[in-house]
Amino acid sequence: MNLIATLKARSAAISMNKGKYDEAMKQYEEAIAAGLNEPRYLLSYSVLLIREGQYTKARELLVRHQKNPLLKDDSRRQLYVNYAVCVLKLGETQKGIELLERQHQKEPSGLIYQTLGYLYVEVGDTEKALRFNEEALAYDDEDPITLDNLGQVYYRLLNDPATAKDYFQRAIALKPGQIDTLYFLAQYDIQAGDKEAAKEKLETALKGRFSPLNYATRDMVQSMLESLA
Repeated sequence: MNLIATLKARSAAISMNKGKYDEAMKQYEEAIAAGLNEPRYLLSYSVLLIREGQYTKARELLVRHQKNPLLKDDSRRQLYVNYAVCVLKLGETQKGIELLERQHQKEPSGLIYQTLGYLYVEVGDTEKALRFNEEALAYDDEDPITLDNLGQVYYRLLNDPATAKDYFQRAIALKPGQIDTLYFLAQYDIQAGDKEAAKEKLETALKGRFSPLNYATRDMVQSMLESLA
């Protein structure tokens, strides 16, 4: 274990949790330069790079450490998911999907179900998106991300907002701050003429932490909120 690298990475993680992203970036880079090889910190650094839009740099980091002997099953799955996010944002979505499909064949997990289920929706593969997310729901019928994924399948791909609404409502009951779910449910409020309910949902969504795997971006939520003023 490299003590200096670990201490720098630990400080970076604390800075990141406090929202001091520039400081965290600098500390992680110093930790990397000092020889950081602890998966939890490397994965945290990759998440920071992804949030900052540095997808190529994050991908290179993940590729470099994919054979790290310290990786356990959970952290390896997280590494693959982070990599899939990078290639998605770099325009190589199919590459990320194929990687996660291989991992799913080896061993199903909630994280892979959530991510791959969403990617199928993103690429518009209706048949796979529906089948896989239904399989994911059978795996865990109280997973709010899977429920949201199914809501998006029906809303975005099958043009069936009535069925979608049931999944969104089940998802929000389990995770009240889930950004995409709030965004879609706000649209039902708008259609019903209840602007105040829609505003409340959108304001709650804006307080959340957006990720590259959100359908709704901060700008999309803000724009919809401003249209209700």
